[in-house]
Amino acid sequence: MINTSARLLRLLALLQSRPFWRGRELAARMEVTGRTVRRDVDRLRSLGYPVEASAGTAGGYQLAAGSNLPPLLLEDDEALAVSLGLRMATAGTVVGMEESALRALAKLEQLMPARLRARVRNLHAAVLPLGSGGPGVPHDRLVALAQACRALQRLEFDYDDQSGRASVRAVEPHALVSTEARWYLLAWDLGRGDWRTFRVDRIGGMPRGGERFLPRKVPGGDAAAFVSRAISVQPYALKARIELHAPLARMRARIPPSAGRLTRLDETRCELETGAQRPDMLAYHLAMLDVPFIVIEPVELEQHLRMLSTRLSQAARASGERRKRTSRER
Repeated sequence: MINTSARLLRLLALLQSRPFWRGRELAARMEVTGRTVRRDVDRLRSLGYPVEASAGTAGGYQLAAGSNLPPLLLEDDEALAVSLGLRMATAGTVVGMEESALRALAKLEQLMPARLRARVRNLHAAVLPLGSGGPGVPHDRLVALAQACRALQRLEFDYDDQSGRASVRAVEPHALVSTEARWYLLAWDLGRGDWRTFRVDRIGGMPRGGERFLPRKVPGGDAAAFVSRAISVQPYALKARIELHAPLARMRARIPPSAGRLTRLDETRCELETGAQRPDMLAYHLAMLDVPFIVIEPVELEQHLRMLSTRLSQAARASGERRKRTSRER
């Protein structure tokens, strides 16, 4: 009985680890016969786990969605990841999830073995979130948008743009993208006939569902990259492309997607696409990166850097001459 129970838990963990298992793969992984796998699957079904089976040479098993959430069997690293995610959710930008996250975190820690519980508590002690860096978003609104993206269901909602102008938008939602502080909805705007990025915190109330639609191809094929460009380049009067003489990984650690879009050129260079309202603002941020760079465009930024270089050189010379005079007077 003990061996059978342990084997059932092992089978359940394997079924949860990936969407589909062939019968012979499960048998080999568990070191049992195919007949034993079939019997154990029947036992899981009798316990209420909805295990679906398909016949044939390519047949196998998968754990389907049921009426209740079954217990999850997590590896140590998975439990640490889930625990940290719940910890951060208590201070995140999704309003209304804090209490649920705390309850789930308490249940998870209660079931952890002592060795893992100690690691989790040490991790939590070292991670101190400052709280939300942006406007909160009701979790029911976020869930409704995510479900519409998955179900390919048109939506209508009230929306306030950055100038406070109110409008009603009819869209085909494709993806939700989060940055450090905000959530964005990437959708095809039926009224504008083009792709638009909407800040979820500016959507009023709950979106209203409509009919289904056929999915469109996101420009460039990458929703996150599209949103990154939409929020870091397009809203600004000055749009710039900069060749940075530093590896892509290093620059990604310094430049978040909300500040610019990075593209790898080679092992030692990457290209930054970004924007600003004035060239002096962009020049300041480029100087703070502390890496060599070349301005590809625009000419206004190149001209401002030249003038800034002249002013800084003059200030450096004047400061040096003043220091020399002070030394001689002493």
